[in-house]
Amino acid sequence: MTRTEAAPRKRGRPRKTEAELTETRGRLIRAGVATLTEKGFSAVGIEEILQAAAMPKGSFYYYFASKEAFGLELIAAYAGYFARKLDRWFLDETVQPLQRLVNFTEDARDGMARHGFARGCLVGNLGQEMGTLPESFRAALMQVFDDWQARTAACLRRAQAAGEIAAGRDCDELAAVFWIGWEGAVLRAKLERRAAPLEIFARGYFAGLTGNAP
Repeated sequence: MTRTEAAPRKRGRPRKTEAELTETRGRLIRAGVATLTEKGFSAVGIEEILQAAAMPKGSFYYYFASKEAFGLELIAAYAGYFARKLDRWFLDETVQPLQRLVNFTEDARDGMARHGFARGCLVGNLGQEMGTLPESFRAALMQVFDDWQARTAACLRRAQAAGEIAAGRDCDELAAVFWIGWEGAVLRAKLERRAAPLEIFARGYFAGLTGNAP
């Protein structure tokens, strides 16, 4: 090749930068989370996720080794998002501790209403279909629930210290009761497409804590 000749240009798309790869991967995760708050993991195909993320077919396995690996990433992403949400409400020192939990339930109710009660809880949805999911999901889902309960128990202990809950109540158990009941209420609200199940549970739960409806 003479000095005046240019080197041949390689055909094909230019390689993506690290930032572009991260953004694309994040788009897939966001699309997956949004889809799985409405539908079951077993019923959703990879092509549906790609379509929701506006990505071409065949690109999924560049970012994830398998659908199982993708599912575990979705659980981790949702857990992180929800932990930040709980902290935003439970650590709000502008209101009394028990009111923080009330405010969380009201915000969650309003969030479901914004989506026409079509979306529920990704972790709760996956838990309901655990019989058909990879066994690796079980420990991941249990860890998320344990984290949510721990954050809730801490908020309840603050309420207890403030005299809002009787000193003899077991806040760890009260937190477990909350999440067992709340997930059931979310499922029922999604089924009925209305807020009533959430409101009924919240009234009963807080009445049981204080002797009065919130």
